[in-house]
Amino acid sequence: MHDPRREAPWLPDLCRLPRLAALLGLAELVVLVLVLAPDDARTWTLARFVSASGLALWLSLAVAVLLCKLRAPISRLPQRIGALVAVSLATVVAFFGAGVIHALYTTLGAEPLGVGFLRFAGGSAAVAALIVALALRHFYVSDRWAAQTEANARAEADALQARIRPHFLFNSMNLIAGLLRRDPLVAERAVLDLSDLFRAALGAGEGESTLAAECELATQYLSIESLRLGERLQVEWDRREPLPWQLPLPRLTLQPLVENAVLHGISRLPEGGTVSIVLWREGGTLHLRVRNPAPPPPDPSVASLHQGAGHAQRSIAHRLAWRFGPQVRVTAGWADGYYACEVMLPLA
Repeated sequence: MHDPRREAPWLPDLCRLPRLAALLGLAELVVLVLVLAPDDARTWTLARFVSASGLALWLSLAVAVLLCKLRAPISRLPQRIGALVAVSLATVVAFFGAGVIHALYTTLGAEPLGVGFLRFAGGSAAVAALIVALALRHFYVSDRWAAQTEANARAEADALQARIRPHFLFNSMNLIAGLLRRDPLVAERAVLDLSDLFRAALGAGEGESTLAAECELATQYLSIESLRLGERLQVEWDRREPLPWQLPLPRLTLQPLVENAVLHGISRLPEGGTVSIVLWREGGTLHLRVRNPAPPPPDPSVASLHQGAGHAQRSIAHRLAWRFGPQVRVTAGWADGYYACEVMLPLA
């Protein structure tokens, strides 16, 4: 039977440098807390601070390496049992590591930090168990949040694809049916355009698209809509080179914006209008702007988004933010008879 836990271990990966640094930082923080704690019975010197820091960092590194190597087998256990095993291993490593240090100091005629064996080794083990438990919990929640964010992004992309399929299929097939008798050649071209559009939109398998592929998908969509709307739909492309045509993008980034321009703008105006698509690079930012004439929104107080266009734009913004980070900006608004949506992506 297929076991998904073998593919995605639930135990956080402590082999990653940022997480190792965080664990070492927590250990050093404990030492600083001990140094700053008001306790007249203990005098901290620079040598004692260095020794305590060395012990804390050494134990943290040993625990991190052990849990890194045992991540796969521990992740095969149920989470509650696996978490208990991980913390227990950290406790044992810290106890024996601190015990070895205490024995070495005793052999040299000194007690580390002025405490006995059980107090020194047991206290070190307890502190290590607490730090590891807190760190693992934090990293676990962080991993689950990242996984949920990715799942939401994929779900929104799937929802966009599920919406685009019947929309294009029904409208385009109705268009082709109306063209068959009066203009078979145009109907044949529409069938080919529809085939190219679905091949570009859905593709083979999963994965990312590119800026060039997204522009091609938008062109295929506009080609079919121009057959339906005729002279009412005009298109202007403004590609200001140089452009990063091979820049990886989530699928269905540009086409839904163009679709919104046609469905919520051009098709609602008796005289139609022009959809303007501008792409340019400014410093380390790529700009994509779609602008079209559109009727005013029903409520001027929410003129920043058409109700029908808002969902697609929020989905695109969410997926781009997951792919490129918080520097992504998606702005939209209606003014002076025109609706414009602009996407800004960091290139660095």
